[in-house]
This record gives sequence, structure tokens and C-alpha cells, in this order.
Amino acid sequence: MMYAIGDNIVCGLGFNTDEVYSSVRRDISGVKRCEGTFGVHEPFMASLVDESMVDDVFDSLHNSRSKSLCRDYTKFEKMMIISAQNAIEKAGVDASGRDFRFILSTTKGNVDLLGRQNTDSERVYLWRSAELLSEWFGNTNIPIVVSNACVSGACAQIAASREINSGTCRYVAVVGAEVLSKFIVSGFQSFKALSSEECRPFDKSRTGLNLGEAAATIVYSSDNEENKGNFAFCSGAIRNDANHISGPSRTAEGLFNVLDTLTENISSEQVAFINAHGTATLYNDEMESIAISRSGLNEIPVNSLKPYFGHTMGAAGVLETIISSRAANDGIVLGSRGFAQSGVSCSINISNMTKNIPERGQAPYFIKMLSGFGGSNAAILLKRVL
Repeated sequence: MMYAIGDNIVCGLGFNTDEVYSSVRRDISGVKRCEGTFGVHEPFMASLVDESMVDDVFDSLHNSRSKSLCRDYTKFEKMMIISAQNAIEKAGVDASGRDFRFILSTTKGNVDLLGRQNTDSERVYLWRSAELLSEWFGNTNIPIVVSNACVSGACAQIAASREINSGTCRYVAVVGAEVLSKFIVSGFQSFKALSSEECRPFDKSRTGLNLGEAAATIVYSSDNEENKGNFAFCSGAIRNDANHISGPSRTAEGLFNVLDTLTENISSEQVAFINAHGTATLYNDEMESIAISRSGLNEIPVNSLKPYFGHTMGAAGVLETIISSRAANDGIVLGSRGFAQSGVSCSINISNMTKNIPERGQAPYFIKMLSGFGGSNAAILLKRVL
């Protein structure tokens, strides 16, 4: 196992994990109606991060850095640095050391820089974003980039476990970050995938997904130093069913194989809940219900956090792991906001309210699932240690 010894979330609900988790517990959503945003003519629902607040927080960090690092950082770059900085400070480790490595999880990065005049052309490449992140902390190890559609956040944590288990490093910071732009919103609109109202995962009346911006960081360690860790990464699995460029498998083949692998050595009674991908699109939610049912996990409570943050793409797997770990340590199952009546074919246990879980005997494990374009599927098994 590897242990999470520091974390941070920057999103529309706040700039630190405590603030964000508190908002979720109080059933506050960061998703709002956007009109004319990014020059997109059709209104859409999304959770955005206030750029002026990002600038203010980043300026306070930037002023303490050497002048050699001064550059015109983008919103995306600022958010990933702010989140990483706060998580690393919480972990209390030296991010410049040879035993520390960065892994960046993102799908789009600085894609909005494409076509802009007088812009450093390399800044649109994800490897360059990861270099800027490492450079900020004076880390000379080559950073890793994970960009595998919406499963990136889980894949990045699996990659971190491989780095630590191989002895390559002692610490890994997994940073998931994503910002929205006209390119991204228009792309999802072209799929007719966006809802004109707050998304309702697994609900009979769901009409599509909401988008979101976020940066989230987990600092993992090879051991639970000074009992800082509040959860541990146990294992993960990635499977691609190659069903379609954008449509999930109708039999949930890839995700079923992921769950089958992940639960091979534990019983369903040991799993407190499953945090689903839960995008609120017709096909994704149906596919997840089939995978859960085929795996014999029907009785485990299932939730989705997308109504609070929107779909944050490359950041989703990291952000939702952090929030789920807080809930697991509090012994609760967070509800799927907006869920009223099941709209999937399989009978699974969708959580429609925040509730205590003593009936599961304070089960130690929870599962985070993700699925994405290209037939990609991934899930990770985590354990509370507090």
C-alpha cells in the first residue's frame, strides 16, 4: 500500500479540502448556469473557478519565489501549482528531493492557447505543463503525464503506486487539473451531452452532464509517516473494451473486468461504498449499473459527486478520491444530489441522501470508478486508516 499524507482541492467550492468537503456535506453545489461564457452562444451548466481569486492566491505564492521563475502563468498552471503547493505543505515533505516525483493528470491542459498569437508554442503540450510544475518546486526528476480521457485520475494514482512499489521514489504528488474553454464546451455540446439543468446521475429524468474546473492533489508516501495518512491506496485496475470512440460498452465489459479484478481478494461486505463516475448521461450511468450488477456488488451503496463539481475530466479521479476518503473516515455515504428515481435497468443501491453506515460495520474499503472515451475503464481500491 501507499499512504496519502497530504491533499488539496481547488474548485468552485473553495481552495482547500476542508472548505470543499464542508460545502458538500451541507449539500452546496458549485454548478451554476453560464451564459455567454467563453463566447459560447448556448447557455450551459458548469462549476467554474473564479480567475481573480486564482490570481490573488497565486500572487501570494509567486512573490516568495525567485525571479528566475517569473513568467506569465496560465489559469491552468496557476491552479495546479496552488493545489500542489498546499498539499505538499500539508504533507510536510521536501518536493525538491530526489525521492519525490510529480505525476500530472489532465486531458486538455492549456489547449485554449492553440491559435493565440505571441504564445510560447510549447505551453500547449502536456509534458511542458508537467515540467513547469516540477520546475516550480525545484524538482529535477522527469515528471510523468497521464492523459487517458476521463480515467486519467485513477490511472495516475495507479502509476504512482508503481513508482513507489518499485522503489523509484518515496513520495509522489498526483496532481489532477483541468480548466474549461470554448473548445471544450463546444466539443461536449456537439455530442449533445450537456444538460441545461443541474445533472442528476442515475436518475430517471437525467438529461446529461455538467462540466467543471478543478485542480486536486494527493501526496502519496511509501509509509504512513507520523500517522499523517488518512487513507491508503491498495490496488487498481485498468481495462479497455475498445467498444467505441465515445460510447461505452452495452455489456459493460471493460468496467466489469475492472471490478472483478479489484474485488478478487475482498468480500462486498468489506466495501463501504462505490463512488461511481456518474456523469448523468444515459449510456454511462446504464453501463455502470450493468458492471456493478454483473460483479455482484448490488448491495453496496453507490454515489456520484458530479452534481457538486461538474465533470472535471482529468481532475475528477483525484478530486473525487479525496472527497470520498473524507466521507469514508467520517463513516458516511454521500448522497447523489438530485437523485429521486432510478433510471437504470439494473437494481443497484443508489445513495440519495447522506447517511451513516453502521450497518456495514464501518467497512474499511471504498472503490472509485471512472470510465472514458475510447472504451477506457479504471477503478481503484482504497482503505481508510484513521
